[in-house]
Amino acid sequence: MTPTTPVLSIRDLSVSFRTGGALVPAVTGVSLDVAAGQTVSVVGESGSGKSTTAAAVNRLLPANGRVVGGQILLDGRNLLDLPENAMVPLRGAEIGLVPQDPMSNLNPLMRVGNQIAEALEVHGRAQGKAAWAQTVELLDMVGIPDPAARARQYPHEFSGGMRQRVLIAMGLACRPHLLIADEPTSALDVTVQRRILDELDRLTDELGTAVLLITHDLGLAAERADRVAVMHRGQIVEQGEANAILTDPQHEYTRRLLAAAPSLSTERRRPVRVADTRPATGAAEERPLVEVRGLRREFELRSGGERTVFAAVDGVDLDIGRGQTVSIVGESGSGKSTTANLVLGLDTPTAGSIVFDGLDLAGAGRREMFEFRRRVQPVFQNPYASLDPRYTVSASIVEPLRVHRVGTAAQRQARVRELLDQVALPSTMAQRLPHELSGGQRQRVAIARALALSPELIVLDEAVSALDVLVQAQILELIAELQTRLGLSYLFISHDLAVVRMISDQVHVMQRGRVVESGTPDAIFDHPQDPYTCELLAAIPGHSLAR
Repeated sequence: MTPTTPVLSIRDLSVSFRTGGALVPAVTGVSLDVAAGQTVSVVGESGSGKSTTAAAVNRLLPANGRVVGGQILLDGRNLLDLPENAMVPLRGAEIGLVPQDPMSNLNPLMRVGNQIAEALEVHGRAQGKAAWAQTVELLDMVGIPDPAARARQYPHEFSGGMRQRVLIAMGLACRPHLLIADEPTSALDVTVQRRILDELDRLTDELGTAVLLITHDLGLAAERADRVAVMHRGQIVEQGEANAILTDPQHEYTRRLLAAAPSLSTERRRPVRVADTRPATGAAEERPLVEVRGLRREFELRSGGERTVFAAVDGVDLDIGRGQTVSIVGESGSGKSTTANLVLGLDTPTAGSIVFDGLDLAGAGRREMFEFRRRVQPVFQNPYASLDPRYTVSASIVEPLRVHRVGTAAQRQARVRELLDQVALPSTMAQRLPHELSGGQRQRVAIARALALSPELIVLDEAVSALDVLVQAQILELIAELQTRLGLSYLFISHDLAVVRMISDQVHVMQRGRVVESGTPDAIFDHPQDPYTCELLAAIPGHSLAR
């Protein structure tokens, strides 16, 4: 479809937030158009104003945010002139939204299917059984297995990636004129990502849906967007045709983004191994830090009054050597995060064993587990859910130091400042609450908290998936540097294959609870043996993105 009159036209938009009694500019003079059948992608680092711009379009800014200038036109109507009661019917029906954080945007007390059906019923698209049938179709479209049964489950029974798929189904349910997709695939594996983006492409072609795509994934923007707008510090510094922007960038900031974006050809970060100064005492010293054997975790599912057993992890074997990075890749629901939770001791296996530095977790006592939790720290996939909303950044980072009685109060605050600097956050962030931070900033706080106790093993569950490429590059550099300096071991859970290749010593590919292929990054990515691995590699967006 040839773009004509814009569905969305933003003119000189400026947004400020009231903080500490003063208005702080967040977006300044932003102008862009999205025509029917067109996808316009807004890219930029965390805190650049991407999500604030999207929230302003939907009139869903936080309480302390306000539009201080400009216009937002939807099909020629200035949304900023409409009363709130006129905006309510537009949201969902004419303006679809796929928000960034899947857990905080789903009602934990409602079944997943009821939440989608409710959107259809509220906007008069379908009622009763018809709404439920469309709900099941939508869940199938976004790649939810056994959609009729899963529709009757609650959000906590879904992985992070599967929850994100539910939000995408809700955003598409009413076939809106404009779809605002705020990092819609950041939690999805590449195969499901491709399926979702193909569906978005179909909508734009068949229904003329305009898509405003907010993303930090430059490969995705290169492959899927017609036009790209690059934001930096609240302003659009460059915009134009996607291919032109991403192959021949004119602005220095755009060039920095492209240089930092990982690809399968990116040089691997190979940390210099720290010399082992411990006395040699025999073969026991050569054992891996973590040994997993025959790991199995079953869950009971109920559907239509019947109970079935589902094996989320089924017979997994893996070792994590001292000072090594072992990665697990696979689609959402493949068992990656369940494996991570078992290694962390946050869940109990149905069968199999996990041995950490000679300690079998199955037989560990209370004191042994307390010491284990000091030596093993997590960084979870969803930073908003893993940070206490009532704790400041400083309090969140101090908490593990306080629990393990490390340092004085002054020493702990000094450690907070050191850690914030390591994860590229200013010390002024220390007194902010999680809701005052962007998704990427929250994830950096979670990483800082995990580093607080100087652990030996860090389990990173999609730890960089919410980060823009510049901060991601900083965090990956930090991870490699810490591994070199401290001999840290990592269990790295990710669907970003380019990042996995760059940092890993060993890679395990999981599908439906089983490891289908294992090997070095070169072996896995250059000579994949399993058809599923080949499918993952083929689905990577923007693999030909110029570097």
